Amino acid sequence: MVGCLVELDERNAEAARLAASASGMSGVEIRTGDAALTDAYSDIVPADLVLACGIFGNVTDDDVARTVACLPQLCDTGGTVVWTRHRKPPDLTVAIRRWLSEHGFEEVAFEGPPDTVFGVGAHRLVAPRSPLRPGVRLFTFRVR
Repeated sequence: MVGCLVELDERNAEAARLAASASGMSGVEIRTGDAALTDAYSDIVPADLVLACGIFGNVTDDDVARTVACLPQLCDTGGTVVWTRHRKPPDLTVAIRRWLSEHGFEEVAFEGPPDTVFGVGAHRLVAPRSPLRPGVRLFTFRVR
């Protein structure tokens, strides 16, 4: 396996499976499960690349902070986290970048073009990775 997507909604998971198959991405596993629980990753960590995209703008600031604090459990030392977040007020991207640094990551890049409201960051874990703590809820999506 070269990649794994964890998706709670079976319809989305099936659509992802079909897209991966149609694209010839045989090494990508699509799992139906709760990506907000550390248990979903027990057999696939540590990862060289963790995508935390589409999460940080849909959860509370406390959930963002908790998820960032747990990323060293998901990422291997030297591995990279790519994350996204809107920059609408209040712009939390500054805090996210600081939290990542506080949890052993160094910034590789951050892009937040002035003509957009979105930011994309990439951070590499330079600290030793942490063991995965089972049963931890990273976040809860807010209903809009």
